[in-house]
Amino acid sequence: MKRFSFSKLMLVLGLLFIYMPMVILVIYSFNASKLVTVWGGWSVKWYVGLVDNTQLMGSVARSLEIACYTAIAAVALGTLAAFVLTRVTRFKGRTLFGGLVTAPLVMPEVITGLSLLLLFVAMAQSLGWPEERGIVTIWIAHTTFCAAYVAVVVSARLRELDLSIEEAAMDLGARPWKVFMLITIPMIAPSLAAGGMMSFALSLDDLVLASFVSGPGSTTLPMEVFSAVRLGVKPEINAVASLILLSVSIVTFLVWYFTRRNEERRKRAIQTAIEEAAADGWKQPDPRRAQEPVAA
Repeated sequence: MKRFSFSKLMLVLGLLFIYMPMVILVIYSFNASKLVTVWGGWSVKWYVGLVDNTQLMGSVARSLEIACYTAIAAVALGTLAAFVLTRVTRFKGRTLFGGLVTAPLVMPEVITGLSLLLLFVAMAQSLGWPEERGIVTIWIAHTTFCAAYVAVVVSARLRELDLSIEEAAMDLGARPWKVFMLITIPMIAPSLAAGGMMSFALSLDDLVLASFVSGPGSTTLPMEVFSAVRLGVKPEINAVASLILLSVSIVTFLVWYFTRRNEERRKRAIQTAIEEAAADGWKQPDPRRAQEPVAA
């Protein structure tokens, strides 16, 4: 009988420490009592009440909108930055450029948010834009922050690629932009998807940057939750968090399912090709035997 090792015990305790608060949150989202800490029976009235809570649902829609825009812009900018860092090996200021790309990873969010706030204020005074801080300024701030993560993920994938495939395409007459769009992009598609999902999650979760660069009427979900928690956790917040957990779980399961199905399909195709090649090898006659003279 196998012993329950210390490493397995720590793994189980770590998983419980991470996921038990989520389980408790989901359970208390069905609490009938208005007091979060007092159990009053099972009820779904807080989920039904979300329909009438226009302020909370508006912040959810606003956060999802900003997160989608941020994911698209961060993937585009981060991919270009990663391509420059990995493929353009020598140019003036390369070290400075690399430091600027990765600086948001180590820069405190308070410093980044304050710097962006001063930038937007100076631009409004000198250029007249932005007239007021809102969704656009939050989107710019989140894109600046998330593009660094995408650049790191994509650059790691680009360094692992075999350049002979791209060189062969250019030798056959393909232009660099066509090689990038038809060969490089498909090969780094998993890293692009990972960077996009990471940017979406970081933007949806951000509180500090949005607090600095937001304005009236542009409250995001983390800001709404934080302001509500200061006065006491409301049951509607538990319901919203449970719906977000459910959505993330469904998306994660779908990604895992389709990835596994495509991998199994690829393995079957490789196995079929090997079997067909082996069968053709047995059926194909030896050309050296055909050249031997026939005995009289």
